[in-house]
Amino acid sequence: MTDTTDIAADQTAVDPHAELASRVRAAELGGSEKQRQKQLDAGKMLVRDRLQLLFDDGWKFEDGLLARFDEGLPGDAVVTCVGNVDGRPVCVIANDYTVKAGTWGKRTFEKIVRMQELADSIGAPLVYLFDSAGARIDEQFESYAGRRAWGNIFYNQVQFSGRVPQVCALFGPSPAGSAYVPALCDLTIMVRGHATAYLGSPRLAQMVTGEDVTLEEMGGAEMHCRTSGLGDVLVEDDEEAIAAVRVWLSYLPQNWQQAPPQATPREPASRRTVKEIVPERESEVFDMTELIGAIVDEDSFFPYKELFAPELVTGFARLAGRPVGIVSNQPTHLGGVLFPDSSDKAARFIWICNAFNIPLLFLVDIAGYMIGSAVERQGIIRHGAKMLFAVADSRVPRITVLVRKAYGGGYLAMSGAPMQPDAVIALPTAKPALMGPDAAVNGIHFNQIQSIEDPQERAAFIKQKQDEYAANIDVFKIANENAVEAVVQANDLRDELISRFSTYSRRSQQAPARHLGVTPV
Repeated sequence: MTDTTDIAADQTAVDPHAELASRVRAAELGGSEKQRQKQLDAGKMLVRDRLQLLFDDGWKFEDGLLARFDEGLPGDAVVTCVGNVDGRPVCVIANDYTVKAGTWGKRTFEKIVRMQELADSIGAPLVYLFDSAGARIDEQFESYAGRRAWGNIFYNQVQFSGRVPQVCALFGPSPAGSAYVPALCDLTIMVRGHATAYLGSPRLAQMVTGEDVTLEEMGGAEMHCRTSGLGDVLVEDDEEAIAAVRVWLSYLPQNWQQAPPQATPREPASRRTVKEIVPERESEVFDMTELIGAIVDEDSFFPYKELFAPELVTGFARLAGRPVGIVSNQPTHLGGVLFPDSSDKAARFIWICNAFNIPLLFLVDIAGYMIGSAVERQGIIRHGAKMLFAVADSRVPRITVLVRKAYGGGYLAMSGAPMQPDAVIALPTAKPALMGPDAAVNGIHFNQIQSIEDPQERAAFIKQKQDEYAANIDVFKIANENAVEAVVQANDLRDELISRFSTYSRRSQQAPARHLGVTPV
């Protein structure tokens, strides 16, 4: 006999499919309506709107959507999912600031770590869309000290560094320990006026050191992109940040074992030729970015750390559709001389290109490293050694172009011939030498100069010796000694580079047999 009580219970039971649909709808909304509106009112996008912009056509799947749903923390404040960008899969970790300010809880780090491991296992880029107030103090005992803890996130970033590209777009705060996520990524994009990163808040700094400082001064996007160097790209809003992520990924392979993707070749956009852009006189300044524009495919240059150490220009571009990384001196800023910060900037960029099989192009117009007691105290020798290490350690195809002056240690740091590039190409305007006329004449004739008492006679003597020395700095002399692979007409430079990179891309990129080089710091 059937129990009528059981029948009644079955009739009133919740349909599990309807329950799932309800929970999914609620979880996908994230936080409360009030919190979502607060996010929008602040001029920021909701996390899933960011994802819609990032992916070609929505995401393939999502992990852990219902984690901690019953506790009122849907997804534990993070969305982890996989989707396509330009037809290629990427793994994404995106904070949801509408859920407890995007903070990290006891399930957050599990989801993040799982997505990191998935990215490495399938060989796909990792995209971090960060907008988080950091770790939750009230959950520290479940998440801080053990072997499975928040720190696993940073451990994984290091293990997967150079294996899959890692990019962070910072839309809001990233305080304390969470600030190391952008620091450990290959590229960090920061939204002006919203993104912040700091180890200690202004309030904490005031308590500990007595310093009164604003949040922007302590860790704002502008400060990090111009001064500290943490930020690589400064953007104006969330949409621009997502666009920058997509553009950067277009230069990178899926992982370290693949070649960078090629695009449809385009002619340069510049209306001026290389010959018109590069002055023959060393004293005349020109903008190196204009020269880059005359060489690379139209609209293909993507600057890296554009606002930080601007005496050195670095960035990704394409030559006949092929991605290349460019390192070039900038005569318009401090004469393009290398400083500690620009040396660090170069080393970091070279390491990224070397890790992901992106050929390197050096455009040289350098008087050398900066000298003086100030830069010596800043450790310019240490920082300069880091750049030398990165250049000499790179195994990707590498071409050096001597545009104009190429003096001393700066010539070596900019991948001069002793650093074993695939080719050193000189323009007719190139002037390679151990040092420039001013320094050379002062060094060679110092005692004689000091012995001349009449100021006008002294100036005339110096000028005469400088002219004599300069006349001997001749590109054809080094060509005669076979110190360069070729001297090419300025307007033939692009075609020469395209042909050579196409050829050098066929060679082996095997590194020396060793466990690991000891990098200068």
